[in-house]
Amino acid sequence: MAMHNPPHPGEFISDVYMEPFGYSCRFVAKQLDVSASTLNRVLKGQSSITPEMALRLSKALGRSPESWLSMQDNYNLWQAKKNVNLTKVHPINFAAA
Repeated sequence: MAMHNPPHPGEFISDVYMEPFGYSCRFVAKQLDVSASTLNRVLKGQSSITPEMALRLSKALGRSPESWLSMQDNYNLWQAKKNVNLTKVHPINFAAA
């Protein structure tokens, strides 16, 4: 499955860590000490990576907690750029004040 660019962390976890090794959501959730439903929401992109989840992912899967949070921030910004209308937002000239 082709990942979005940037991918949601859940998509990344599924494509890089789970599918190639045949790990189930239930198995990975147990390793993370979270419920399968909690992980499933992350995998489906319905929930964001929190600092707590970033710490859990870092210990279980590797990568730094900061990299997990950065991946989430990059995805969120990409979504915002696609969906936020900035036509009524105007620059402020601070030199004129």
